[in-house]
Parts: sequence; structure tokens; C-alpha cells
Amino acid sequence: MSEDLPLLRVFSLSKSYGSRIGCADVTFDLWPGEVLAVVGESGSGKTTLLNCLSTRLMPTSGAASYRMRDGAFRELYRMSEAERRFLMRTDWGFVHQNPADGLRMAVSAGANVGERLMAIGDRHYGRIRATAIDWLGRVEIGEDRIDDEPRAFSGGMRQRLQIARNLVTGPRLVFMDEPTGGLDVSVQARLLDLLRGLVADLGLAAIVVTHDLAVARLLSQRMMVMKDGRVIETGLTDRVLDDPREPYTQLLVSSILQV
Repeated sequence: MSEDLPLLRVFSLSKSYGSRIGCADVTFDLWPGEVLAVVGESGSGKTTLLNCLSTRLMPTSGAASYRMRDGAFRELYRMSEAERRFLMRTDWGFVHQNPADGLRMAVSAGANVGERLMAIGDRHYGRIRATAIDWLGRVEIGEDRIDDEPRAFSGGMRQRLQIARNLVTGPRLVFMDEPTGGLDVSVQARLLDLLRGLVADLGLAAIVVTHDLAVARLLSQRMMVMKDGRVIETGLTDRVLDDPREPYTQLLVSSILQV
């Protein structure tokens, strides 16, 4: 059965910038429908790892293989640039911390969602617009805002629009880089609840980079803790947070508890 196989296999992935280590010797499997949180302080290597996994950066060494819809594994870094771009438009999504990095700010909300559909070949205007309306509703944006540009939206609305843009093509894997960063606490809570529901309903696999352990607990089943570019602890999220084994992880957890 294909579901008995990982969706993503990562082996000894490393990225360096001269003598500086971005990430080093990272190995893990990601399973269909699994949400993996990558946590650590600023500079721990988590964003470098995410950018390598999503092929936005090429690693210095190591390998990552993705299981395509036909069941065959493809080595990501041996794909052509065109193949990787197509994968990002169809089977993958990438939710940026700053929504402006993931949206076209000068076109309408509906066009932002519809562009992803056009990228996979849909040319029927009525169907594209109806799907955009449906997805705006799913992320709690009213149909009356479909023709408004994202620059007229609040930060939380922009982030929800970016989520709709990424999920409209039915991806199997979504990368998230601090998806609630920079938002007010009340807006964060609403967005997290929305994300958790969508991930569960759609059966998405996701890799979520965050420094916020509360975000990791709410969204993920499994967690990797990074320090100085290396994974120092991994396990089920509740286990890692409730019974951290490494001193660094203990320090991270205790600093949250003291706030």
C-alpha cells in the first residue's frame, strides 16, 4: 500500500555557507498526513532546513526524495528547475511568515487564488471564480471581498488568503515558515484553529517551522528540536514538550513556562 510508504525521505541533509553551518546531517521521514514541527531559537537552522526541503535552497550535501502521485520516489535535487516549480504549484504549498511574500499584492483576492488553478491548466473563468469564492469562505473571508486587493486586508486576512492560495490545488505537502509570526495573539489563535482544521480535513502533510512551542503543540504530531544547525531531539510532540530529554530542550520549555 502506498500509504505504508513515507511521503518525503530526507537523508543526511546539510547546508553550509563557507565555514558557517546552516543545517547539518538532518535525516527523517515524513508520512502522509503527518505534521512535523521544527523548533529552535533564531539561528538554529530551522529556516535553512525548510528552504532546502522546499528546494528554495540547494543543499551542500545529502538527499531528499519525494513520493509522487504515481507512487515513484523522485530525488528533489536532481529534478529540473521546471519540474520543481511545477511541484510547488501543484503538489506543494509554502506559507510564508510575511503574507506579502506569498501573495501578489496588486491583484485581487480572487485572482490570487485563481492563479494557482490556472497554473494547473484550468481556463474556465466561471469555475475558477466559483472555486475562489468557496476557498475564501473556507478561510473566513467574505465573498464581497473577492475583488479587493490584499493590500486592503488586515495582516490576519492576508495570511488566511495566502493559505487559500496554497491549498486550492489540493497539495499533499505544505511548508509553513512561522505562519503566525507577527500577528496579534487573538488573531494567532483564530488562525491556528483554522489551520488545524484545514490540515485535518484535507489530510495534509506539513512541515512547520516555529519558535513558538504552543504553535508546535497545537499543529504537530511530531517535533524536531534544532540547535546550531543540528537536530538534537526528536519525538512525538507531547512527549518532547512534557518530558524533554536534552538540556537545551528543557531550557526552551522552561522559558515558555516562566513567561
